[in-house]
Amino acid sequence: MNQDIKQLISQMTLEEKAGLCSGLDFWNLKGIERLGIPSIMVTDGPHGLRKQKMGADHLGLFDSVPATCFPSAAGLASTWNKELIYEVGVALGKECQAEDVAVLLGPGANIKRSPLCGRNFEYFSEDPFLSSEMAASHIKGVQSEGVGTSLKHFAANNQEHRRMSTDAIVDERTLREIYLASFENAVKKAQPWTVMCAYNKVNGDFASENKTLLTDILRDEWGFEGFVVSDWGAVNEPVDGLNAGLDLEMPSSSGIGEKKIINAVRNGQLSEDKLDQAVERILRIILMSVENKKENADYDKEQHHKLARKAASESMVLLKNEDNILPLKKEGTISIIGSFAKKPRYQGGGSSHINPTKLENIYEEIEKTAGQNVNVLYAEGYHLEKDLIDDQLIEEAKKTAAKSDVTVLFVGLPDRYESEGYDREHLNIPENHRLLVEAVAEVQKDIVVVLSNGAPLVMPWLDKVKGLLEGYLGGQALGGAIADILFGEVNPSGKLAETFPVKLSDNPSYLNFPGERDKVEYKEGIFVGYRYYDTKQIEPLFPFGYGLSYTTFEYNNLVIDKKEIKDTETVTVTVNVKNTGKVPGKEIIQLYVKDLKSSVVRPEKELKGFGKVSLQPGEDKTISFKLDKRSFAYYNTDLKDWFVDSGEFEILVGKSSREIELTEKIMVQSTTPVFLEVHRNSTVGDLLTDPILGEKANALIRELTKGSPLFDAGSDHGEGAEMMEAMLKYMPLRALMNFSGGDITEEKLTEFIKELNSTNFVSL
Repeated sequence: MNQDIKQLISQMTLEEKAGLCSGLDFWNLKGIERLGIPSIMVTDGPHGLRKQKMGADHLGLFDSVPATCFPSAAGLASTWNKELIYEVGVALGKECQAEDVAVLLGPGANIKRSPLCGRNFEYFSEDPFLSSEMAASHIKGVQSEGVGTSLKHFAANNQEHRRMSTDAIVDERTLREIYLASFENAVKKAQPWTVMCAYNKVNGDFASENKTLLTDILRDEWGFEGFVVSDWGAVNEPVDGLNAGLDLEMPSSSGIGEKKIINAVRNGQLSEDKLDQAVERILRIILMSVENKKENADYDKEQHHKLARKAASESMVLLKNEDNILPLKKEGTISIIGSFAKKPRYQGGGSSHINPTKLENIYEEIEKTAGQNVNVLYAEGYHLEKDLIDDQLIEEAKKTAAKSDVTVLFVGLPDRYESEGYDREHLNIPENHRLLVEAVAEVQKDIVVVLSNGAPLVMPWLDKVKGLLEGYLGGQALGGAIADILFGEVNPSGKLAETFPVKLSDNPSYLNFPGERDKVEYKEGIFVGYRYYDTKQIEPLFPFGYGLSYTTFEYNNLVIDKKEIKDTETVTVTVNVKNTGKVPGKEIIQLYVKDLKSSVVRPEKELKGFGKVSLQPGEDKTISFKLDKRSFAYYNTDLKDWFVDSGEFEILVGKSSREIELTEKIMVQSTTPVFLEVHRNSTVGDLLTDPILGEKANALIRELTKGSPLFDAGSDHGEGAEMMEAMLKYMPLRALMNFSGGDITEEKLTEFIKELNSTNFVSL
């Protein structure tokens, strides 16, 4: 194929090459008819196909063809089920084939830095390991059908506020460990056909012009083989973009970008080789899509709807179940209160808005599942389109609730509260929703709340309800999925992929979100999400990884197959999990790693493995995890590489970040020597504790200070020795000379430094 592509490029005019680097229109890439190069279509995702009908608005916001609307990424990540995400990806690929779409624009792998980000519903997690695993499974599923994906938005696109102009200032270690790590394994494991660059700047350069991101890291380091496309309208200067590693500007700039590229080649600002390279990458994907095109492709809409229901039921998280109020009994009177029950909020706003093939009514699905022995009542409760508090609706809801044995309240965030394009200002539900919960609680003690939202909420009303189901944005089949969980047809198995704080100010980014004018500084560093809450010992409303079940699980027999490894080796960890309850269920087992003594600041623990297992009552299974160097490493900015501190690590296995059931320890030995360059201001303590220089430094320092009160004063074991040791620990070498009373000369110190540095050289 590469030879064919190069031959095609050799036949192109400069104008044709420049033309390929810009879209034909809003959704189509340019083709070259005389060379047999077709135009292909890309369209929005990631949780459903949003293909515009012919003649639809040029901005591509309305009137899309019907497609299956699966749960949004916030919910899909809460399944922690890679196989299910893959299955959803396969279904999306089939629908793309049926609609002649070559590339589905997703998934979104940006980190949830703040719960206020308006687009959080479209992103997977606050944790880069979980996010990258989910993204890789999604990509593999879609691309198994011969349809490309576009991993987005690369990188540090963590807010909607001023998203097209803001500069995300992120230190190198944080960028590597958190924000890039969310993309890294998705690229390496799944090779998306395309990667979409973000709108914002990253450390001073627009993402579309950021050579460090697009070339040095994405291509040269991670081995990305596809093309980089701009987010729609993200290109600042197309020539600077091409020089940095951008290939395709979308949508069409109506010839403006092409003219700039042509002029830049002619005046030497852009080499034609660089342009050819971009064209080659684009052509490779175009030809791949042609080669993988399935003629007369179709899909089973009903089967995809069933898959959407399965995905929705696994994505929902049971957060509270006091007195085992759930599952509901199929008898008596149940009141359903809240407009969401009949007008569900099932997806987020903006470019991912799907026109579903069908949409379930939650109230009707509850009636259907409840059966004939249940009397189901309904009250509207609040106006959905506005925040107006309607006392009449609240009174009606109270009367309805008072007539029932149990009340199920549907509240959350209306469409206007969260969307692409703007961030939320607070974490509250609308006032008319909150007042409804409190009013119903006055007349009904048995309340279950079902939430419809794309991101965390604060819940000052939580103690007034017995049951709480986080429904997220469950897609077109959410009605049946909610009914299945409420009545126990399905055992809830989702767990949170993000932390719910008690209050907004608990969030680590609180003081630095969304920044000032066009600059946002990520001053919380690596302490994002649970890394912050756990390390700072701040109690969350609901912790990362948390979720309840209608059954119980017991963990035992945690085994690490090696007690000591080198960082070049892998280690296998196994644990047994047993269903100790009375109904079948699925459990998500989480493995965290803790560095017990590090040379740098590290989080309390970090997620490095997870697995989901289905168990019958009384059944137990063994879950296996494989850990490698990256499981123990941090990003060393001096080495410009991942590095493991030699020492002891703790392996923690549990049900959430706060429910650790079993722990074991392992010793990891670093194979990467870090050479300490010795100079006048090197401290005594650093030299004495250095793994290479320590022994030699100790002997030389004692020789150097022989007869000096610096060492002799504390030679006896006691309080004086401890005090002297503490004083010496952070004393620079030059101070030894200063305090020696002339015994240590400049020449002696210089010779001492030279000898220690020669020890380093020999070790090399």
